[in-house]
Amino acid sequence: MPRPPRFQPEASCTHSRRPSHLWLMVWASLRRTAVILCLLLPGTSLSPTRRQAKIPLETVKLWADTFGRDLYDTATKYSGSLLLQKKYKEVEPSLRIQEVDGLELVRKFSEDMETMLHRKVEAIKNLVEAAEEADLKHEFNESLVFDYYNSVLINERDANGNYMELGAEFVLESNAHFSNLLVNTSLSSVQLPTNVYNKDPDILNGVYMSEALNPIFVENFRRDPTLTWQYFGSSTGFFRIYPGIKWTPDENGVITFDCRTRGWYVQAATSPKDIVIVVDTSGSMKGLRMTIAKHTVSTILDTLGENDFVNIIAYNDYIHYIEPCFKGTLVQADQDNRKHFKQLVDKLMVKGVGVVDQALREAFQILKQFQETRQGSLCNQAIMLVTDGAVEDYEPVFEKYNWPDRKVRVFTYLIGREVTFADRMRWIACNNKGYYTQISTLADTQENVMEYLHVLSRPMVINHDHDITWTEAYMDSKLFTSQAQSLTLLTTVAMPVFSKKNETRSHGILLGVAGSDVALRQLMKLVPRYKLGVHGYAFLNTNNGYILSHPDLRPLYSEGKKLKPKPNYNSVDLSEVEWEDQAEVLRTAMINRETGSLSMDVKVPLDKGKRVLFLTNDYFFTDISDTPFSLGVVLSQGHGEYILLGNISVEEGLHDLLHPDLTLARDWTYCITDIDSDHRKLSQWEAVVRFLTGEDPNLECDEELVREVLFDAVVTAPMEAYWTALALNISEKFLSPEEEASVFTMDHFPLWYRQATEQPAGSFVFNLRLAERPGSPGEPVVVTVSTAVAVTVDKKTAIAAAVGIQMRLEFLQRTFWAATRQCGAVDESCPESCQDSDLDCFVIDNNGFILISERSQEMGRFLGEVDGALMTQLLSTGMFSQVTMYDYQAMCKPPNHHHSAARPLVSPISAFLTATRWLMNELLLLLLEWSSWSSWHADSRAEAHKHKNQDMLQPCDTKYPVFVHQTAVQETNGVIQCGACQKIFVMQQIPNSNLLLLVTDHTCDCSIFPLVLQEATEVKYILTAL
Repeated sequence: MPRPPRFQPEASCTHSRRPSHLWLMVWASLRRTAVILCLLLPGTSLSPTRRQAKIPLETVKLWADTFGRDLYDTATKYSGSLLLQKKYKEVEPSLRIQEVDGLELVRKFSEDMETMLHRKVEAIKNLVEAAEEADLKHEFNESLVFDYYNSVLINERDANGNYMELGAEFVLESNAHFSNLLVNTSLSSVQLPTNVYNKDPDILNGVYMSEALNPIFVENFRRDPTLTWQYFGSSTGFFRIYPGIKWTPDENGVITFDCRTRGWYVQAATSPKDIVIVVDTSGSMKGLRMTIAKHTVSTILDTLGENDFVNIIAYNDYIHYIEPCFKGTLVQADQDNRKHFKQLVDKLMVKGVGVVDQALREAFQILKQFQETRQGSLCNQAIMLVTDGAVEDYEPVFEKYNWPDRKVRVFTYLIGREVTFADRMRWIACNNKGYYTQISTLADTQENVMEYLHVLSRPMVINHDHDITWTEAYMDSKLFTSQAQSLTLLTTVAMPVFSKKNETRSHGILLGVAGSDVALRQLMKLVPRYKLGVHGYAFLNTNNGYILSHPDLRPLYSEGKKLKPKPNYNSVDLSEVEWEDQAEVLRTAMINRETGSLSMDVKVPLDKGKRVLFLTNDYFFTDISDTPFSLGVVLSQGHGEYILLGNISVEEGLHDLLHPDLTLARDWTYCITDIDSDHRKLSQWEAVVRFLTGEDPNLECDEELVREVLFDAVVTAPMEAYWTALALNISEKFLSPEEEASVFTMDHFPLWYRQATEQPAGSFVFNLRLAERPGSPGEPVVVTVSTAVAVTVDKKTAIAAAVGIQMRLEFLQRTFWAATRQCGAVDESCPESCQDSDLDCFVIDNNGFILISERSQEMGRFLGEVDGALMTQLLSTGMFSQVTMYDYQAMCKPPNHHHSAARPLVSPISAFLTATRWLMNELLLLLLEWSSWSSWHADSRAEAHKHKNQDMLQPCDTKYPVFVHQTAVQETNGVIQCGACQKIFVMQQIPNSNLLLLVTDHTCDCSIFPLVLQEATEVKYILTAL
């Protein structure tokens, strides 16, 4: 396995004020050690000459060899790569290369995660026991008067300066463990949605009873300082959260957050379920009734999760599935499907009369089929009937499909104020183990829909089944609407809280749900990055196949200057990230919670999809006990199979470690500093030093990683002296690139490091980096040059380091123009040059991106965007190949369905008929104008809203091409026929690099060839009804 870098250079650099100087940045990355140095060396400006002549093949090869030799000499000299290789040779007797056992590794990480998650479960169990015991001792008091800390009102004062009722003084302090939010770690606070009265007797009694949780919150946090938010969500609507925090309403002064609609509450309160929603769209449902019905269906959908299955049937004169593709089946109630259903519900129209019995029969048949074929949730089944009335009780339907076992519960929602049909609706629900409710206003919807959850939870409550629930990954941005809440991926562990009172035990009273958040980033820190090699990684997924954590999961997208969660960010399937697993062997094994391994050839996108690596990865996987999660570890074959271990004493290494120019990779965990409050202010470097010197015996550190840090510090020390000597005594400081691709993160090694490890030994990777600062987007600024250093011990080879330089683009250009002035004869002017007006010379990299061109606007661009004819020819000769990549997490603009306003020429008869139609339409509009103006105006507003929605991005699948040089083909030439002229070109590989020299005839215009673009196109799917 390769040796990951551990040191990160500081973010500062001294620049020369002399414009005639060559500017280079040099760095080395010794496994876990990265050092970057600015070097200021004298240079000269070379004035190229211009000639007009044809170029022989041997001349192009001479230019390429000369340029390659000059680059190699510069890169090896200023990077110190040969010195570094020598240093490893010297310490070879103390080196050991260890083969990695992937299965042992994944089992160890899984056990560590299980231990961590078990502590969270124990904390929730403590809360559940305390809440149930408090309720057992509490007697309901209708006239209870009780003041509590209301999260919205705390620290608020009235006009007289007095604290408002329920808003006493509440001490809040910034806490780094809770994202630097202002919190109170001694007390909890209580939040209520706006539509829940904060002094309702049920609320006051519940809040009073749950005061008993305060000491449990505090004690849980003391025992396990890695705990984050702990809370109790009540079935009456209040939400007690620890640590206490001030809640801020939205811009309209409304608190919309209702804990009872959150996924963790719904999943813990009920078992998985199959639901068929039957909604009335007959003519009697027009107006407000249909609006309430739509809101009711939408609210029901909000109570479903990924463990549930659902479909929606609408009925009037006939029945129809609102999504024809889902006819006769149930689909998983994940976020994508719920959103899709809501959009379709919003488009429902009313007409005709209702055929309820046919709709009920269809619903029963679907549920029966799923039950018999062992599909769906394999648990609860229910029908939700949403209508404004029932003209009969439909007893024959229930006798045939549901009685006497009554396996399917029927919940009825009577829409509107009319009570004529109330008795029949109640009879239907009560005789099918359901619940009846009437919803007459939009404000009634939330509370009435939630009642069905209590009914479905009764068997679990009566049996006291305290099932532990783990949610899918989510970002709870709604939790603190106006606070600086980071968009961190979380999972929640939750358990139901029941009433244990004898008098209500048989009724199955659900008191609420207790839960706690677990940041997935903290969980993944248990998988040390340095153990996985350069290209390795770890990931988590659920038993539904959804990704919890993966380095290629992209949950956010840019909308203007803001980052927002994608609509489907928490329902990204494993097969959409590991898309090479086309037979879904990996996905199936992990869903089935198996332990094992497999190998796959994969194409790994790099540099935002512009480049690709071809790897063979070994996948090792196992389940995490007592959770629905599975862990996967990926190691790349070759250098990913070994880890290089050095041996150095603390005394030897500490001196070099204390060098002021060395820092540690900020995202890596060398010592645990986020638990003890005394350690939270320490940097990782400070913690390591304290650990090694014995200054703080309470620090817990990764001893293997720290030992390797010491070894790296010793190996790196001569490099610092070497670079300082090259700097010619000019003041220097180390520089760290700002962009994420250039530093070591929890998920990835730097781009320059990853590319270098896949290059042939001794060769360098050149990469043109573009500025991403506002005001200069896409402007080429610097060229990174890197090479890998490999070590062989006992016939085993591992990557030990990556080392390289950063140079200004101007220096690379000057070196190139000087090289292209060379010719075979000595002291003789060359008959041709890249500066000739009839020649075009490009230096491109192995993915077709231009590093050098006579036209500065072309540098950094893909060759196919500049000259489609050349790129097409290079593909046809086999010099380059095209690789198709897929992105199943893309965001696209929705298709525009508006027709063009253009009209073809028409005949006089057609024009006359068109004019006649226009005149009739105008007369008809004049007659209808006064009666239908308001309706038309509403439609116009709806159309405007539709146009606005069409500008918004939506999830989609895309494919895009990546172009790769075939290294077996080192040179090519040819003639391109471009209409009246011919374009001659010659391409030659530049030795010891990933670069190619392309020389072509500039005088021939080949614009008749289409450009070859590296653009993503949306993948369209043909859906057919089942």
